[in-house]
Amino acid sequence: MFSVTVRDHMMIAHSFTGEVFGPGQRLHGATYVIDATFRRATLDEDGIVVDIGRAAEQLHAVVTDLSYRNLDDEPAFAGTNTTTEALARVIADRLAERVQAGGLGDAARQLDGLVVTLHESHVAWASYERAL
Repeated sequence: MFSVTVRDHMMIAHSFTGEVFGPGQRLHGATYVIDATFRRATLDEDGIVVDIGRAAEQLHAVVTDLSYRNLDDEPAFAGTNTTTEALARVIADRLAERVQAGGLGDAARQLDGLVVTLHESHVAWASYERAL
């Protein structure tokens, strides 16, 4: 399996519901480094997994929609704990929509999978992997 990874970052504010989150139940900020890894079994006719520039643009567009926001105020997240895991899935799903809509070019519609990893620090991160 071949893969290409692009990276971006975002800063958000949010809070969590549930005693397991301790002080995270209060409003706090988070800065994430985000890796989006695109996978395919065979290279396209140009010999690539995906155009890196287009992949970076699409990841940035998805991240821009979330950055500098209090996610507690966003209707799309009502009733959801916006954990690192949950945000990885949201970003992966939004990227997948862009792939299928042709945002990464026609050849990218043949990608096999996508993994999104959110690094919340240098020692902790979470990922979500999905088929395309």
